[in-house]
Amino acid sequence: MPPVSRKLRKWAAAILDLPQDVVLDLPRVTMIAGLQITVENHRGVVHFSSDSLRLAMDRGEMEVTGSNLVLRHIGADDCLVEGQIAGFRLHPK
Repeated sequence: MPPVSRKLRKWAAAILDLPQDVVLDLPRVTMIAGLQITVENHRGVVHFSSDSLRLAMDRGEMEVTGSNLVLRHIGADDCLVEGQIAGFRLHPK
């Protein structure tokens, strides 16, 4: 997204009191007790194994680490992972 467009969307989100993750297509991560994680606004799965998940994002990748990971749901822009989640990390471009 060009810088001018991003600034305009950010300004509109502030004026209209809209969540920035919706307006700017930013990732939204919801984790429940280290057992389940939901990631919204991703751009696809780069890698998946029982101890690692890498998702493409607009501005880089996100990595979820843990053990016994199971991909319960994957949609066009959201996914649900269960298992023993150790953490997650963003890798910017």
